[in-house]
Formats: sequence, C-alpha cells, structure tokens
Amino acid sequence: MLTLAFDTATEVATSALVDDREVLGERVSHARTLLEDVDALLRQAGAHPRDVEALAVGIGPGSFTGVRIGLAAARGLALALDLPGAGVSTLAALAEGAPGATPVIDARRHEVFALVGGEPAVLPPGELEVEEGATYVGDGARRYRATLEERGAVVPPDDDERHVPRARFHAALARDFGPVREIEPLYLRVPDAEKNVR
Repeated sequence: MLTLAFDTATEVATSALVDDREVLGERVSHARTLLEDVDALLRQAGAHPRDVEALAVGIGPGSFTGVRIGLAAARGLALALDLPGAGVSTLAALAEGAPGATPVIDARRHEVFALVGGEPAVLPPGELEVEEGATYVGDGARRYRATLEERGAVVPPDDDERHVPRARFHAALARDFGPVREIEPLYLRVPDAEKNVR
C-alpha cells in the first residue's frame, strides 16, 4: 500500500512516501512547505497523487498550530483524492525511531510532552521521572538537556536523527485507516490564544 505520511507537530515537519515497508522518499523541513514536500516526494518516486492509497498523519502532542496544519492538509488531500487515513501519536513515532528511548517533546511554557505510565502527559521537565542511564530523545530532550542529564539521563547529540519524529515511523505505526475527517488531534492543554482570553 502506497502511504503518504507526515507530521507537523514539532519545530520540524517530516514527510515520507512509503510503499508497504519500503521508504521511497523522505523529507525534513517546516510545516509551511509541507505541500511542496509532498509534491517533491511524489515526483522523486515517479508517482502521481492518484497513486497514493492512504495517509498517515501525526496528531501531536506538539504545537497547536502545527498539529492543525497537518490535520488540515490531511483533510484536504483526503477530500481531493478520496483517501482513507490514520492518526499517529508524534510521541509514538519518536519512540519507534529510537527503540528503548523515552520521547520528550518541547511543549513551550517551560513544559514538555512525554509518556507517563504509558500515557501522554504535559509537565515541567523537572518533574519528568528520569531513569539513570536511560536515553531521552526529541526536541524537548534537546532543549532541557541540562535538566535531564543532571538527573542521570542520556541525551544524544543535538544533530542525532533520533530527535526527529520521522514520517516513515508514522507510516509503520498507522492502523485502522478510516475517514480522515474523524481523526482527532492529541491536545493535552488548551491553546495559548484560548488561555489568554480567560
């Protein structure tokens, strides 16, 4: 099955075209160039948009705006091409790309998104339970490297690719394809704009 996968929840956007388990192309850029990246992936693979059979989209947690961009793009593509889709947690994709590591995404406001007891949560980095000698990956792990390392965590170098939620892992994790309009974002708190209105 030819799957187009992408995630725009973090500071980088990733996209990939995957045929069953074979990665035909992959790009890392920014959310604003997502559709250009999709076009480039299709051209690189010699594929037509109508050849795509399914979408796998990152649902967060991450930037509220970033998650919305990804879901809006998925809904537009699904509508235009009559495609089914599946939502994949950005934390799950990070973990898939770094077996044994704990994914940590920068949540801004001096907080991180992480898995706590297997469930996604938002908390200050100093409250994240750290296992000495364990590896932590993601833009949150990079940003709060000092806080994590002083408590015994291992954080790979900033340029290590395990810090990026690569879309190939979204394609690998995607299950239960259905109507893209029914894919829900994984928001763990209210958006900044809504919070500031209160």
